[in-house]
Amino acid sequence: MNTDRSDTLPPGWSIQPIASVCAINPKKPATDALKPTDPVTFVPMPAVDADAGAITAPLPRAFAGVRKGFTAFANEDVIVAKITPCFENGKAALCRGLTNGLGFGSTEFHVLRSTGVVLPEYVYHFVRQESFRRDGEANMTGSVGQKRVPAEWLKAVEIPFPPLAEQRRIVAKLEAILARVNAARQRLAKAPSLLKRFRQSVLAAAFLGKLTADWRLQHGLIDDSEEQPANWRERLLSDLCSEFNYGSSAKSAKEGLVPVLRMGNLQDGKLDWTDLAFTSDPDEIEKYTLQPNTVLFNRTNSPELVGKTALYRGERPAVFAGYLIRIVHGPELDPHFLNFALNAPIFRDYCASVKTDGVSQSNINAKKLAAYPLNWCPLPEQHEIVRRVEALFAFADKIESRITAARTRADKLIQSTLAKAFRGELVLAEHALAEAEGRTSDAAAELLARVNLIRNGASPAPSKSLRRRVQTSP
Repeated sequence: MNTDRSDTLPPGWSIQPIASVCAINPKKPATDALKPTDPVTFVPMPAVDADAGAITAPLPRAFAGVRKGFTAFANEDVIVAKITPCFENGKAALCRGLTNGLGFGSTEFHVLRSTGVVLPEYVYHFVRQESFRRDGEANMTGSVGQKRVPAEWLKAVEIPFPPLAEQRRIVAKLEAILARVNAARQRLAKAPSLLKRFRQSVLAAAFLGKLTADWRLQHGLIDDSEEQPANWRERLLSDLCSEFNYGSSAKSAKEGLVPVLRMGNLQDGKLDWTDLAFTSDPDEIEKYTLQPNTVLFNRTNSPELVGKTALYRGERPAVFAGYLIRIVHGPELDPHFLNFALNAPIFRDYCASVKTDGVSQSNINAKKLAAYPLNWCPLPEQHEIVRRVEALFAFADKIESRITAARTRADKLIQSTLAKAFRGELVLAEHALAEAEGRTSDAAAELLARVNLIRNGASPAPSKSLRRRVQTSP
């Protein structure tokens, strides 16, 4: 027991190895606990949602089919992933609503079953702390990729706990706070898809002429039809661009003189420079070096991603790989306008209509790309479209950054609230409340001693409710 930590907690609290208050990986139920064909809940690792901290996709299985070879648990047990990276990602859940009260799952779960001294919810929130995960990660054993949290470490982890009445208040307060935080997180999680739709609606309006309708009026251009804005017309991309070149097929390396831009570097109309391959071949560098303000087109990819583009602005010297096409624009085309046009919904529809599909990839060749009928307008309006799209996208980016910051704050709030709970700072301490009400209160250590005396070290059996066990304890 860490007496230094005890001195920092309210009176009446106790700090004990978690094995003193929970059975770790208790025995499986007897073979005759259920009929062989009786259903139970089966929980593979993917069925535990790390963000929600819950079992979200359980499967039905027959008792006899899963009793051997899988980890067993019961209602009110807490399961915690023990293998990397699931443990570090926070895969843990409080088991409730299990069919026939029993569950079986991955052998990569540890199971914690309360002896009656702590509420299962209290244990669950304890293992959801980042500090618990960091300590477990530091004590993992095994080879890289197969490292696990050992049961011996888990048994020795010290858990601070107050009397049961205070635990109930802590759990109630935690769950009220976390419910509000999680509701906010769920709303924030919807924002990226809304912003994606916003950007697509901006591009759709831009290349139907709607985004600059007021600009045309200001410049004396009257739209003479509902289908075609003034001075707009369809023009083949081949008439507006001088070259559609395939990239280098040479093998690239992790190190070299010049980065090779590949299809993974094209993200949302921009270049992502974080995952690069390189070449040092002088012939390849000379032939495939990109000039600033060149649009790159991804000609081969999965059906939903084929045809994505990005604008190379000359950020650093680079060449381009074979799955990309370099588009060299002519004097009647702003390259920024072209890049936005090739990310607009109308072009995505064109890609879907002309792509050829293989086993797992689709392809759009240079000939089909050059045949695209672009909604073209003169350069002054192109420049205005680019200005307006960039301004609206910058606005969306600012919202997105604020949302990211808000999600980070929400995650920190969850962890800071958990930390306060297990320091005894979240609710009024039981001893103080009892004193104010003129009654006595049991210390957590006294309850632990009585329960241990009665149980005499026996492993607790699964039960329907911890509260029922506590009510029957003297």
